[in-house]
Amino acid sequence: MNSGVEMNTADAPNVVEVTRGDFVESRHQIAVAVVDIAGSIVLQAGEIERPIYARSAIKPLQALELIETGAADAFKLTKQEIALACASHNGERRHVETVRSWLGRIGLSVENLKCGPHAPLFPAAADALMRAGEKPSPLHNNCSGKHTGFLTLARHINASLSGYERFEHPVQQRVLDVLEQMSGLDLRNAPRGIDGCGIPVIAIPLGNIALAMARLAVPDDQPEPRQAAAKKIREAMASEPFLIAGTDRFDTRVIKATEGRALIKSGAEGVVCAMLSELGLGIALKVADGAQRGAETAMAQVLICLGVPGIAAGDVEDLIEPKILNRRGESVGGLRAITETDRVPDLGKRNVLI
Repeated sequence: MNSGVEMNTADAPNVVEVTRGDFVESRHQIAVAVVDIAGSIVLQAGEIERPIYARSAIKPLQALELIETGAADAFKLTKQEIALACASHNGERRHVETVRSWLGRIGLSVENLKCGPHAPLFPAAADALMRAGEKPSPLHNNCSGKHTGFLTLARHINASLSGYERFEHPVQQRVLDVLEQMSGLDLRNAPRGIDGCGIPVIAIPLGNIALAMARLAVPDDQPEPRQAAAKKIREAMASEPFLIAGTDRFDTRVIKATEGRALIKSGAEGVVCAMLSELGLGIALKVADGAQRGAETAMAQVLICLGVPGIAAGDVEDLIEPKILNRRGESVGGLRAITETDRVPDLGKRNVLI
């Protein structure tokens, strides 16, 4: 890919320091893989061969079958609905109403969703719900769009609507096939667990997750139906950044600031992935302690290293080195992503207690 941007790939950030005053109060250890469509590593830090649960960061991959099988066309899904299939949304009014409308159009309702209820992630939306005397429903779950996508796929392939979230269900088996094909791995015997929304999570090495994201960004080596499906997903994410996350969220702000050049998707436990179509790259990043603040700060720095236009602009400058505020809103410290090469000296068995 010849995008005209200049990359500085000498060092990937592997630590995010949290400062208070001039003192480093906390440190988040980072692993990151930046991979091209041939599987070559462009940038890395940490253990990228170690399997992780990518959680919601791979929702765009999980949505491929919704498009590729023809389900999206059969039910006339809009870009907004495809974006929500890839989203971890805030539970704001537009998120909830779009999912509700989508469910109604496929002849289903909130009762069919198996993601479970939780309060909206956006505080103002949660407050509004409480003031209205209403309880959160599965529509407010940040994964309700993904689950509606699974239900749409189940309807299209004439699979049972019951148990669509279980590993053995045809929907989840199709998703597993896609993850294997895009990551280049046999995942049938990989460690697996259950995500917060109830679907299976599969352990995949960080480098292979990055490869899958690169293939989603530039699927030239994929069959034509997958190329078309990947394009629809990228277009939906780029055109509807608000639906991917929501007000004040990292994913939404970066997609908007870069004008879709960086399609970001975050997941729980400090995972963030990205597709960079102009550069032909995929990114997968994991913070060892699961801290989202560390993952977002590190991803912003990786995008700067790769020369992605828009990431260093004033609109998102606060994402690069976020400030730590006290209760009065005063800046008392911050976060910074660095390349740490020094090692803590070995103190042996000396008694350090005085």
